[in-house]
Amino acid sequence: MSSGQKKIMMVAGEASADLHGSKVMEALRRLDPEIRVYGMGSEHMRQAGAELLIDSSQLAVVGITEVFGRIGGLFRAYRKIKNFIKRNKLRLLILIDFPDFNLSLARVAKVAGVPVLYYISPQVWAWRYGRVRKIAGRTDKMAVIFPFEVPIYQGAGLDVEFVGHPLLDVLTLNGQEYAPFNHSQFSGDPLIALLPGSREREIQSLLPEMLRAADILARQKPGAKFILPAAPGVNVQELKKFLRPHSIPIAVVEGQTYGAIIAADMVIVASGTATLETAILGKPMVIVYKVSPVSYWVGKAMVKVNWIGLANIVAGKKVVPELLQEEVRGERIAEEALRILNDAAYRREMVEGLAEVRKKLGVPGAAERVARMALEMIRDQ
Repeated sequence: MSSGQKKIMMVAGEASADLHGSKVMEALRRLDPEIRVYGMGSEHMRQAGAELLIDSSQLAVVGITEVFGRIGGLFRAYRKIKNFIKRNKLRLLILIDFPDFNLSLARVAKVAGVPVLYYISPQVWAWRYGRVRKIAGRTDKMAVIFPFEVPIYQGAGLDVEFVGHPLLDVLTLNGQEYAPFNHSQFSGDPLIALLPGSREREIQSLLPEMLRAADILARQKPGAKFILPAAPGVNVQELKKFLRPHSIPIAVVEGQTYGAIIAADMVIVASGTATLETAILGKPMVIVYKVSPVSYWVGKAMVKVNWIGLANIVAGKKVVPELLQEEVRGERIAEEALRILNDAAYRREMVEGLAEVRKKLGVPGAAERVARMALEMIRDQ
């Protein structure tokens, strides 16, 4: 089979999906150098060799109402990928999370006779459970990253496999726990990491209150220092504008998120994938979450889980504190942070709970498993 016949498409709509997609691409090209990948993603997928039709970093949104500001770009991206699927003989479409957008593309692929592998399930266990049947009807194979997702899709008759969580690939090197991320330059007594997220609206909502909490913590803990690792794609100069009213020692760094978490005594973190990264690295945290009031109340009516943070959802109980909406105030964040820093028994219990979360995420190798699954689907045609 010539390389021209091994065209596949991968669609990643978020920063984390771009990273996980790039790991699958690396495994694919290692296993079969003739694979040619087109798609939607960002810097990680581009560096891994994807021929990107769409840069997904321009499309990321958070919250329900916030999506309207990007709907034009999303529609143009969808139309471009749809036309590409129709006009090119693809052997496989790999979809990564981003459910509404990707499920529409899955329907296009189904009509075009292109097999669909869905990696990283939509959170049907949290809300809109009714999507399970639609997913089963449009997808040929599902690779899930939480073990509790398997029976959900098996019940709908879909071929499903638990591959482990992809973060374990990112945070593991050559079979050794936690790659040696550089963190020796970070110090403080205590050292507190601030992770306000990767989306503009998210940062605007959360970072000012995180910094107010830092002011309070610095008064309570005179030796405290703070580190603010910029998420991929975030403009560092824009981040530094938020720091101007504050005189406390805050180091803004790029490309060193994991090193910052490892070095930190605790983390104040936006709800999302970063809570699992922090859990895997075993660091106590306070989770914060704030969207527009309309997004929150609509979401609250639809969401069927008891917690907002993925670390707590995976644990099946409240392992770390969560502050939502109006609770996202500097005073409350500082209060929860001080409890972690001052109460040794509370901190120890939290660390033990995070270790259990880590165990539930499986073993490293998710990207390799998905790549082998993809190649098997191509060979079966």
